Amino acid sequence: MDQSDIKIDKEGLWHYRGAHMFRKDILCVFFEHLKQDDCGRYFVEINREICYLDVEDTAFVVTAVYKTKDACGSEALEIMLNDDQKEELDADTLAVGKDNVLYCRVKNDRFPARFTRKGYYQLAEFIEPGDADNEFFLVLNRRRYPIECASLKP
Repeated sequence: MDQSDIKIDKEGLWHYRGAHMFRKDILCVFFEHLKQDDCGRYFVEINREICYLDVEDTAFVVTAVYKTKDACGSEALEIMLNDDQKEELDADTLAVGKDNVLYCRVKNDRFPARFTRKGYYQLAEFIEPGDADNEFFLVLNRRRYPIECASLKP
């Protein structure tokens, strides 16, 4: 397959022929039309035109983590993504990938998302070690969610 003119780096920054794409209105349209094929390749489809993307790791990255509480006092973790959208973290989807990078699933489980260093450190406040080596849990509302060592692609 030919190399794409559009690249998303591992920090979630978009580039067109090497130039940083920073216009939020354009990126918003691309994110709205972002898809993944059966092989895990990312593409944007608008009006039946398809443009494959060169994605270094994942198209979505977690840029920040926030703890929230509902009226009953139940805690949740909200994540901010590089498309400037917030969503509740699905703790059951946390996994450690290659080079100990943390991932989760986003957008109703349609896409993997890579945690940025900042997002990881914010989430680390809620992570505790288990009894076994390399065993870790996210603790939320006194529930322990295991962090799997697995790949989340596609």
